[in-house]
Amino acid sequence: GATAKYLDSLQRQDDSAPQGILDSLLTGLSPVVAQAELDLGDKATPETIASEAVEVNVFAGIEKLLLYSESIREKVKRGEVQVHGAVFDIATGEVKFLGQHPRLPLILGFATAYKGKN
Repeated sequence: GATAKYLDSLQRQDDSAPQGILDSLLTGLSPVVAQAELDLGDKATPETIASEAVEVNVFAGIEKLLLYSESIREKVKRGEVQVHGAVFDIATGEVKFLGQHPRLPLILGFATAYKGKN
């Protein structure tokens, strides 16, 4: 969907072409696409990057949620709540559950250190 559209726009990018609203919104995917491409290395193709970027984006959302929501972060630390990611395939109706963020302890530690600096 959106990730594939973004990758397509990168391939045919023309600086003189006006950007639409969707193109402007998709620009925010740049870090996610870059991370997906880095994760895949030599086996990166537009299709694999798009697929990987969807999952990277889910984990990026979890990370932002934990960094910026103290109440949720504290409940996760106490074991009262778990935050899991999932991807819904609109074409098939299937949901792929990704689990918790793979760097959860690091994020929780960073968020604590970050909070202490304010």
